[in-house]
Amino acid sequence: MKRKVEAQLIAWKNKSSERHPLLVNGARQVGKTYILRKFGEEQFKNVVYVNLETNLTIASYFNDNIAPERLLRYLEASTGERIIAGETLIFFDEIQSCERALTSLKYFCEETPEFHIAAAGSLLGVAINRQHYSFPVGKVETITMYPLDFEEYLWARGKEFLASEIRSAFETMTALPDALHTEATELYREYLLIGGMPASINAFLRSGSFLDVSLVQNEILDNYIADMAKYATNTDSVKIRACYNSIPAQLAKDNRKFQYKVVQKGGIGFLLQAAVTELPFLTGVFSTGRLSVGEWLYLAGVVLKCQRISQAFEPISVYADLSAFKLYMGDVGLLTAKSGLSQQTVLSGEGNTFMGAVTENYVAQQLAANGHDLYYWESNNTAELDFVLQRGNQVMAIEVKKGEHVRSRSLNLFIGTYHPSCAIRLSLKNFGEKDGLKSVPLYAAFCI
Repeated sequence: MKRKVEAQLIAWKNKSSERHPLLVNGARQVGKTYILRKFGEEQFKNVVYVNLETNLTIASYFNDNIAPERLLRYLEASTGERIIAGETLIFFDEIQSCERALTSLKYFCEETPEFHIAAAGSLLGVAINRQHYSFPVGKVETITMYPLDFEEYLWARGKEFLASEIRSAFETMTALPDALHTEATELYREYLLIGGMPASINAFLRSGSFLDVSLVQNEILDNYIADMAKYATNTDSVKIRACYNSIPAQLAKDNRKFQYKVVQKGGIGFLLQAAVTELPFLTGVFSTGRLSVGEWLYLAGVVLKCQRISQAFEPISVYADLSAFKLYMGDVGLLTAKSGLSQQTVLSGEGNTFMGAVTENYVAQQLAANGHDLYYWESNNTAELDFVLQRGNQVMAIEVKKGEHVRSRSLNLFIGTYHPSCAIRLSLKNFGEKDGLKSVPLYAAFCI
């Protein structure tokens, strides 16, 4: 599968100076291992691959002396692969399993920058497994991988021409021909069911059956649940699982703000709001302290966090209310599977109140995958705008509609108050622009 991250990997490889070891993180099963191995095979003469979770012999090399020259000799001896600067990719997989291996990246950066060192792992595992050594701040380059966005899905479906036409229409705000608009809309609805997890897409490409997709999605969801016990105590694991399972219900509310009382009714919601998982040493990743359940899920990569702002002036990050946020599923296909929404409802486009939540989740996923920090605006509980973004010094307003009905007071109020440089309404309507407001089809959210 073609992934946008490949361009970032090639740019990293071709740096002539100041190239740091690369750390690729993200949720499980988003394709980190696959893309790094593919990158290594296509761009280097050979790849030295080590899974630090399963290869305990090589993992033990990091227990004592982590001088790069020593490690390189031992890696050659253990793998039988000659390591040549500029020709070999050294790939440490599941690096969160070996604390000293992550620390060693600092010394590879300082002492042997001519070698290409890449690592993949869970950001949660990296954060939590900082018991004795600090994160190598400033000594690694990081990339976060997400599930495939809709454009990458079109590539996987062999629809490169359609993807290109969508981008051209977005740049010119020119309506697509009806036939292409209809095709793109149908594929968008298809994507709402399948999502962007590589295994789900591959299952559909093999059989063309949504039933096979559901089987894969349920397996991924089960694996996520099992994984939640890996870095948490039994008590904390119960809290985390309960919050994770509540996300469809949280999104079904008119106000999609995450509320712990929705997780557990009966007056003990405050127990779930309490912090979990002690993090005594998080220099360079997050501040020292304890994680909330929401932060835990965010670090695990299984949810996206969208913070509330009450003011929308640049820089918008300083106006974020850390106590108020929405949690979206990291993949819209997993949301539809987890919620139990019927496939017929999604594919037909029939009216369903929960489709609004699914649509909003889809947009959050597209925006996050394309590098946007997520914020929403609320004004005294009287108006709410789905997403507010910042690109450079420009503030962008984004309203999301699940269908073709586009009337909204909140967007007009926001525009009148803050005069954003760009205002976009995402809906099922074709491209267009009127009075500075851009109408953008939902399938083109990846263009933003």
